[in-house]
Amino acid sequence: MNDRALLTVISGFAGSGKGSAMKGLLEKYPDTYALSVSATTRAPRPGEVDGREYFFLSDEAFEEKIRAGELLEHAGYVGHYYGTPRAYVEENLAKGKDVLLEIEIQGALQIKKKFPSACLLFLTPPNADELKRRLIGRGTEDEETVKKRLSRAAEEADGMEQYDYLVVNDNLEDCVETIHRIIQSEKNKVSRCLDEIQSIREGVHAFS
Repeated sequence: MNDRALLTVISGFAGSGKGSAMKGLLEKYPDTYALSVSATTRAPRPGEVDGREYFFLSDEAFEEKIRAGELLEHAGYVGHYYGTPRAYVEENLAKGKDVLLEIEIQGALQIKKKFPSACLLFLTPPNADELKRRLIGRGTEDEETVKKRLSRAAEEADGMEQYDYLVVNDNLEDCVETIHRIIQSEKNKVSRCLDEIQSIREGVHAFS
Protein backbone atom coordinates (compact mmCIF):
# COMPACT_ATOMS: atom_id res chain seq x y z
CA MET A 1 0.00 0.00 0.00
CA ASN A 2 1.03 3.62 -0.49
CA ASP A 3 2.61 4.70 2.81
CA ARG A 4 1.08 8.18 2.67
CA ALA A 5 -2.43 7.16 1.63
CA LEU A 6 -4.67 7.44 4.65
CA LEU A 7 -7.55 5.27 5.74
CA THR A 8 -10.06 7.44 7.60
CA VAL A 9 -12.98 6.00 9.54
CA ILE A 10 -15.91 8.34 10.10
CA SER A 11 -18.51 7.32 12.65
CA GLY A 12 -21.31 9.17 14.34
CA PHE A 13 -24.84 8.98 15.59
CA ALA A 14 -27.60 8.25 13.10
CA GLY A 15 -28.67 11.72 11.99
CA SER A 16 -25.24 13.28 12.47
CA GLY A 17 -24.86 13.90 8.73
CA LYS A 18 -22.16 11.35 7.94
CA GLY A 19 -23.52 10.56 4.49
CA SER A 20 -23.87 14.23 3.54
CA ALA A 21 -20.34 14.95 4.73
CA MET A 22 -18.93 12.07 2.68
CA LYS A 23 -20.81 13.26 -0.39
CA GLY A 24 -19.46 16.78 0.13
CA LEU A 25 -15.86 15.56 0.36
CA LEU A 26 -16.16 13.47 -2.79
CA GLU A 27 -17.78 16.29 -4.76
CA LYS A 28 -15.25 18.91 -3.69
CA TYR A 29 -12.13 16.71 -3.80
CA PRO A 30 -12.86 13.91 -6.29
CA ASP A 31 -9.18 13.21 -7.04
CA THR A 32 -8.24 12.91 -3.38
CA TYR A 33 -10.79 10.60 -1.84
CA ALA A 34 -12.35 7.22 -2.48
CA LEU A 35 -15.45 6.20 -0.52
CA SER A 36 -15.63 2.58 0.50
CA VAL A 37 -19.14 1.24 -0.09
CA SER A 38 -20.25 -0.90 2.83
CA ALA A 39 -22.38 -4.02 2.72
CA THR A 40 -25.57 -4.30 4.77
CA THR A 41 -28.54 -6.54 5.28
CA ARG A 42 -31.00 -3.69 5.90
CA ALA A 43 -33.51 -2.80 3.18
CA PRO A 44 -32.73 0.12 0.83
CA ARG A 45 -34.29 3.46 1.71
CA PRO A 46 -36.13 5.41 -1.00
CA GLY A 47 -33.64 6.60 -3.62
CA GLU A 48 -30.80 4.32 -2.52
CA VAL A 49 -29.13 2.20 -5.21
CA ASP A 50 -27.36 -1.13 -4.71
CA GLY A 51 -23.60 -0.63 -5.11
CA ARG A 52 -23.80 3.14 -4.61
CA GLU A 53 -25.00 3.77 -1.06
CA TYR A 54 -24.53 0.14 0.05
CA PHE A 55 -24.26 -3.39 -1.25
CA PHE A 56 -27.61 -4.73 -0.09
CA LEU A 57 -27.26 -8.41 0.84
CA SER A 58 -29.34 -11.15 2.38
CA ASP A 59 -28.30 -12.47 5.79
CA GLU A 60 -27.06 -15.66 4.11
CA ALA A 61 -24.92 -13.79 1.55
CA PHE A 62 -23.44 -11.55 4.22
CA GLU A 63 -22.54 -14.49 6.45
CA GLU A 64 -20.84 -16.19 3.50
CA LYS A 65 -18.62 -13.11 3.04
CA ILE A 66 -17.70 -13.32 6.73
CA ARG A 67 -16.69 -16.97 6.35
CA ALA A 68 -14.70 -16.21 3.19
CA GLY A 69 -12.72 -13.45 4.92
CA GLU A 70 -13.92 -10.86 2.41
CA LEU A 71 -14.77 -8.22 5.02
CA LEU A 72 -12.32 -6.00 6.91
CA GLU A 73 -14.86 -5.62 9.69
CA HIS A 74 -18.47 -6.38 10.40
CA ALA A 75 -20.96 -5.71 13.16
CA GLY A 76 -24.63 -5.79 14.03
CA TYR A 77 -26.56 -2.55 14.30
CA VAL A 78 -30.29 -2.16 15.09
CA GLY A 79 -31.05 -5.70 13.91
CA HIS A 80 -28.93 -5.73 10.73
CA TYR A 81 -25.41 -6.61 9.61
CA TYR A 82 -23.00 -3.97 8.32
CA GLY A 83 -19.49 -4.61 6.99
CA THR A 84 -16.60 -3.30 4.90
CA PRO A 85 -15.45 -5.20 1.77
CA ARG A 86 -11.68 -5.69 1.95
CA ALA A 87 -10.67 -5.55 -1.73
CA TYR A 88 -11.89 -2.02 -2.54
CA VAL A 89 -10.13 -0.47 0.45
CA GLU A 90 -6.78 -2.11 -0.22
CA GLU A 91 -6.87 -1.38 -3.96
CA ASN A 92 -7.49 2.34 -3.47
CA LEU A 93 -4.88 2.74 -0.74
CA ALA A 94 -2.37 1.12 -3.10
CA LYS A 95 -3.27 3.74 -5.73
CA GLY A 96 -2.56 6.54 -3.25
CA LYS A 97 -6.19 7.47 -2.65
CA ASP A 98 -7.32 8.52 0.81
CA VAL A 99 -10.09 6.04 1.61
CA LEU A 100 -13.13 7.06 3.64
CA LEU A 101 -15.08 4.50 5.64
CA GLU A 102 -18.45 5.43 7.12
CA ILE A 103 -19.05 2.81 9.80
CA GLU A 104 -20.24 2.53 13.39
CA ILE A 105 -18.12 2.26 16.51
CA GLN A 106 -17.75 -1.53 16.70
CA GLY A 107 -16.45 -1.67 13.15
CA ALA A 108 -14.24 1.37 13.66
CA LEU A 109 -12.40 -0.29 16.53
CA GLN A 110 -11.97 -3.48 14.48
CA ILE A 111 -10.43 -1.41 11.68
CA LYS A 112 -8.05 0.28 14.14
CA LYS A 113 -6.72 -3.13 15.19
CA LYS A 114 -6.05 -4.17 11.58
CA PHE A 115 -4.89 -0.71 10.42
CA PRO A 116 -3.25 0.99 13.46
CA SER A 117 -2.40 3.99 11.27
CA ALA A 118 -6.08 4.61 10.44
CA CYS A 119 -7.51 7.95 11.54
CA LEU A 120 -10.80 7.78 13.47
CA LEU A 121 -13.26 10.72 13.38
CA PHE A 122 -16.53 10.93 15.29
CA LEU A 123 -19.22 13.19 13.82
CA THR A 124 -21.97 14.67 15.99
CA PRO A 125 -24.71 17.31 15.85
CA PRO A 126 -24.13 20.25 18.23
CA ASN A 127 -26.43 18.76 20.90
CA ALA A 128 -28.83 15.91 21.71
CA ASP A 129 -31.98 17.90 20.94
CA GLU A 130 -30.74 18.58 17.41
CA LEU A 131 -29.93 14.89 16.99
CA LYS A 132 -33.52 13.92 17.87
CA ARG A 133 -34.93 16.64 15.60
CA ARG A 134 -32.88 15.39 12.64
CA LEU A 135 -33.87 11.77 13.15
CA ILE A 136 -37.58 12.61 13.29
CA GLY A 137 -37.26 15.05 10.40
CA ARG A 138 -35.75 12.47 8.06
CA GLY A 139 -39.08 10.67 7.90
CA THR A 140 -37.39 7.46 6.71
CA GLU A 141 -38.02 5.39 9.85
CA ASP A 142 -41.04 4.66 12.00
CA GLU A 143 -41.30 5.81 15.62
CA GLU A 144 -40.00 2.53 17.00
CA THR A 145 -36.86 2.65 14.83
CA VAL A 146 -36.22 6.26 15.85
CA LYS A 147 -36.39 5.17 19.49
CA LYS A 148 -33.91 2.35 18.80
CA ARG A 149 -31.51 4.77 17.10
CA LEU A 150 -31.69 7.22 20.02
CA SER A 151 -31.08 4.37 22.45
CA ARG A 152 -28.12 3.24 20.34
CA ALA A 153 -26.77 6.81 20.35
CA ALA A 154 -26.62 6.67 24.14
CA GLU A 155 -24.44 3.56 23.90
CA GLU A 156 -22.22 5.09 21.20
CA ALA A 157 -21.68 8.24 23.25
CA ASP A 158 -19.78 6.16 25.80
CA GLY A 159 -17.15 5.25 23.18
CA MET A 160 -16.43 8.69 21.73
CA GLU A 161 -13.12 9.02 23.61
CA GLN A 162 -11.68 6.12 21.61
CA TYR A 163 -11.63 8.26 18.45
CA ASP A 164 -8.80 10.55 17.35
CA TYR A 165 -10.97 13.58 16.49
CA LEU A 166 -14.43 14.94 17.27
CA VAL A 167 -16.15 16.97 14.53
CA VAL A 168 -19.35 18.92 15.26
CA ASN A 169 -21.61 19.10 12.22
CA ASP A 170 -23.54 22.32 12.70
CA ASN A 171 -22.95 23.63 9.17
CA LEU A 172 -22.33 21.05 6.45
CA GLU A 173 -19.90 23.12 4.36
CA ASP A 174 -17.79 23.96 7.41
CA CYS A 175 -17.93 20.32 8.50
CA VAL A 176 -16.63 19.10 5.13
CA GLU A 177 -13.70 21.53 5.26
CA THR A 178 -12.88 20.58 8.85
CA ILE A 179 -12.73 16.89 7.95
CA HIS A 180 -10.58 17.62 4.90
CA ARG A 181 -8.10 19.70 6.92
CA ILE A 182 -7.85 17.02 9.61
CA ILE A 183 -7.13 14.27 7.10
CA GLN A 184 -4.53 16.23 5.15
CA SER A 185 -2.81 17.41 8.34
CA GLU A 186 -2.79 13.87 9.69
CA LYS A 187 -0.90 12.71 6.58
CA ASN A 188 1.94 15.13 7.37
CA LYS A 189 2.67 13.76 10.82
CA VAL A 190 6.34 12.89 11.15
CA SER A 191 5.46 9.28 11.96
CA ARG A 192 3.85 8.97 8.51
CA CYS A 193 6.73 10.61 6.62
CA LEU A 194 9.67 8.43 7.63
CA ASP A 195 10.64 7.49 4.05
CA GLU A 196 10.70 11.15 3.00
CA ILE A 197 12.69 12.09 6.09
CA GLN A 198 15.28 9.41 5.37
CA SER A 199 15.60 10.54 1.74
CA ILE A 200 16.08 14.18 2.77
CA ARG A 201 18.54 13.19 5.49
CA GLU A 202 20.66 11.19 3.07
CA GLY A 203 20.66 14.03 0.56
CA VAL A 204 21.73 16.61 3.13
CA HIS A 205 24.43 14.37 4.57
CA ALA A 206 25.89 13.99 1.08
CA PHE A 207 26.85 17.68 1.19
CA SER A 208 29.10 17.07 4.16
